[in-house]
Amino acid sequence: MSIQKYKALLKTIEYGSFTEAARVLDYSQSGISRMINDLETEWNVTLLERGHSGVKLTSDGIKLLPFIKNVCDEHSRLVEQIDDMHGIQSGLIRIGTFSSVAAHWLPHIIKHFQQRYPNIDYELLVGDYAEIEEWTVKGRVDCGFLILPVDSCLDTVFLEQDRLLAVLPANHPMAGCGKFPLKAFEDYPFMLLEKAGKAEISEIFERNNVRPNIHFKTIDDYAIMSMVESGLGISILPELILKRIPYNIVVKELEFPVYRNIVLALKSRKNASPAVKRFLDYLEYRNRI
Repeated sequence: MSIQKYKALLKTIEYGSFTEAARVLDYSQSGISRMINDLETEWNVTLLERGHSGVKLTSDGIKLLPFIKNVCDEHSRLVEQIDDMHGIQSGLIRIGTFSSVAAHWLPHIIKHFQQRYPNIDYELLVGDYAEIEEWTVKGRVDCGFLILPVDSCLDTVFLEQDRLLAVLPANHPMAGCGKFPLKAFEDYPFMLLEKAGKAEISEIFERNNVRPNIHFKTIDDYAIMSMVESGLGISILPELILKRIPYNIVVKELEFPVYRNIVLALKSRKNASPAVKRFLDYLEYRNRI
């Protein structure tokens, strides 16, 4: 029962609300509140500040939070290990991912992985590179899809080189060119895709002494494609996001190949849960075939 109380506290902190925690955990709001009150009474500390705008951790709660997280994580690993010993092969994998991987890789990966391990569940969090790296470092997710380089404290499994390509409106004057020259990005309005904490496109321009005519910046790949389709400018996007696109745009190779390196990162492969280790093994097997 203590584990359920700890989980109730963690979900309440995550969502900042007893109501949302109750919805996610399938409890009543009063049940969530009662479990947290029980912890506060048992430990003789106040864990949460309650207010009209929601709840947040007290200073005592902040000190105890890492220990509560560790207890829950270790309990999950214990249950998975016991299930693994009995051949049940269950568990939960919490994955941080960015939009192109979520849209074009994960459905296929999870579909085939589930055929081998149907009792494993998943929790997906979609964010930008900086958010995913922070979630992985802090243990909010078990593993995260990221772009190299990543924090040196993380273990990584290399997955794929994703080529960067020029995208143009269908009626653009250079739509019929062979390979798109970098210097041409100085001549037309440019839509810059800049994920938080990573600036691979800007670095390409800097290395080649190109000053693009930047009119717009965003972290949203689909916003870029929509604006390019509308004739508002041109851009550079990863090849992965350009698969099965619903936009009337032209895709061109750059004058020389440029890539982003996609990896799966986690705090420690050695200490990962059985479910996460199986997931990593599957991804490596998938890359070999």
